[in-house]
Amino acid sequence: MEQTSKDVVLKIPLSVFESAETKEDLEDWLLSHDFAFIDEMRRLKAEAEEGRGRPLADLAKKWNIKL
Repeated sequence: MEQTSKDVVLKIPLSVFESAETKEDLEDWLLSHDFAFIDEMRRLKAEAEEGRGRPLADLAKKWNIKL
């Protein structure tokens, strides 16, 4: 069965939810706990250090991040 957005349950600690001042704060917290995002950031950092980087706009589009 294919997973849809209706099947996803996110658990955010109440302390994080209460201390977030903006929607962006919550988005930052969610991204910082997304293993796929973290792994990709590490891979892209290594590529950039080797001179094989790619435009930030491409990454932002993939992860739906506003620049």
